Amino acid sequence: MPSIARATVAALAVLTLAAARGEEPARPAPSGVIPPYACLNQKERRAATESGKLVHLAAAIHAAKKRMPGTVVRARLCRSGEGFVYVLTVLARDGKVARLTVDAVKGTLLGQR
Repeated sequence: MPSIARATVAALAVLTLAAARGEEPARPAPSGVIPPYACLNQKERRAATESGKLVHLAAAIHAAKKRMPGTVVRARLCRSGEGFVYVLTVLARDGKVARLTVDAVKGTLLGQR
């Protein structure tokens, strides 16, 4: 049996055993982790921005550059549990790359990774 199949079977066995005991499986701590977002396609982005409820991308970039001066190399509008966020990939002047998350409604910086 290939190692991936063995790992999958082992993980399923652990989850099944935990469920049989009435336990919830251990989850990683959410501290400092930026959750995955469902990013919008072009049609969805247009509809969301035309609603007038979101700050402009330029305002989100301005908020991100306050935290990390550099060049924004990628910008995405995504859904999060609370609403919409801009996920910005920034290339800093020192060569480091970071992903900054900006609340698309308030324009405030939410996190950095």
